[in-house]
Amino acid sequence: MGQFVDLSGFWIPLVTPFQGDQVDRPALQQLAGHLAATPITGFVACGSTGEAESLTHDEQLAVLDTVLAHGHGKPVIMGLAGTRLADMLAMLKEITRRPVAAVLVSAPYYLRPAQAGLLAHFHALADASPVPLVVYDVPARTGVALSLETLRTLARHPNIRALKDCGGDEEKTRALIADGRFTVLAGDDARIFSTVCLGGAGAIAAAGHVLPQHYARLVASAREGRLDEARRLHHALAPLSQALFAEPNPSVFKAVLARQGRIGDALRPPHSPASVEAVQRTWAALDAAERALAA
Repeated sequence: MGQFVDLSGFWIPLVTPFQGDQVDRPALQQLAGHLAATPITGFVACGSTGEAESLTHDEQLAVLDTVLAHGHGKPVIMGLAGTRLADMLAMLKEITRRPVAAVLVSAPYYLRPAQAGLLAHFHALADASPVPLVVYDVPARTGVALSLETLRTLARHPNIRALKDCGGDEEKTRALIADGRFTVLAGDDARIFSTVCLGGAGAIAAAGHVLPQHYARLVASAREGRLDEARRLHHALAPLSQALFAEPNPSVFKAVLARQGRIGDALRPPHSPASVEAVQRTWAALDAAERALAA
C-alpha cells in the first residue's frame, strides 16, 4: 500500500498546452514553473481540465514527466480514467514507475455501473497501486454518482485516502467530512469556501491557474479559522470562478492563459475555442478581482 501522504491543501489541475497537434512541452514547462513559484500545494496532471481523454497514453506520460521535472519539487497527482480495468491497471503500472504522490481515479464513464461494480473497480485499482488513490466523484462527466454508502466503504480501504468532491450534494459532503476518514477536497471551484469551512481539507480547483496565490490563501485562511479573510477572498474571487466556467472547461482557461502569454489558445477536438464574449467577461472579472483584492 502507498505510504501516508498529506493530500490536503490547494492543488491545480493543469491544462495541457498544444502546439498544432502536439503537446507543447516547453509551454507546459513554463506554466508549471510559474505556478510552482506560488504557494500552491501541488499539481494534478491529466485530469479533465488537462483534456486527458484526448491524449494518447504516451502523451499522458509525457505530460506527467514534464510536470515532475519542472514543478520545482511540488507533489504531483496523476489522473487515471477509463472504462476497461485491464487497460487502467497497465497504465497504473506505468504511472507509478514515476514519483507521483497519488493517482486521481473517476468512476468508469458512460457505462453507469451499479454501486457494487464501482466498489470492485476502485478496490481493484487500490489493491494494485503502490501509491494512494484519490477518488474523483464527478457524475456530470461519468454519468454515475458514488453513493454516500459506497464512499464510506471506499474510505475504509487503507490505500484510498482522499476524495475530489464534484458530486454536487452538500449533505453528502458534510457527512463525509464528519466521518473523518477521507481527506475531502472541493472539486467545484464555487464550493471551495463552503467545503473548507465545513472542515474539508482543501481543493483541487482549475481557477488556480489565475491568481493562484489568492486561491491558495482562501484555502489556508478558511482551514486556519481566519473566516473574515476567507470570506473577503471568496467574495472577490467568486465572480472570476464563475466566468472561467461559463463555457466548457478548459476553453476559457486556455484563452485567458493565452492572453497572458503563458500558452497558446489551442484545444483538442471535440473542444472548441471560447467565445469572444466569454473571454471578455472573464478578463473583466479578473480585473475586478484584482482591484477588490488590492483594496
